Amino acid sequence: MKKIEMYIRPEKLETVKEILNKSEIFGLTVTMVSGCGRQKGRKEFYRGAEFSFNLLPKVKVETVVHDDAVKDVVDKITETIRTGQVGDGKIFILDVLDAVKIRTGEKGEDAI
Repeated sequence: MKKIEMYIRPEKLETVKEILNKSEIFGLTVTMVSGCGRQKGRKEFYRGAEFSFNLLPKVKVETVVHDDAVKDVVDKITETIRTGQVGDGKIFILDVLDAVKIRTGEKGEDAI
């Protein structure tokens, strides 16, 4: 099992949810977060004054999938939400050692 952790642009959340649903991945956690990468924020002008925003709004999407689904899901998401601009986000893939479904007591891959 693998945990896919994505940090994406907020406007791409619905697209990611659609991709996951089409891939029959229904369990996910969504968190509104702030952060910065290489772009180190942005500067805007308001009434002649410059304001610096060091942390930009992002959405963190987490899901756990079977090993054989990881490549397909990550490829679909990457191809679909890529804009080619700085700030498109990152996807991290982590190993999951075990899982337990609390309601039924199922363990391992049966729990997801």
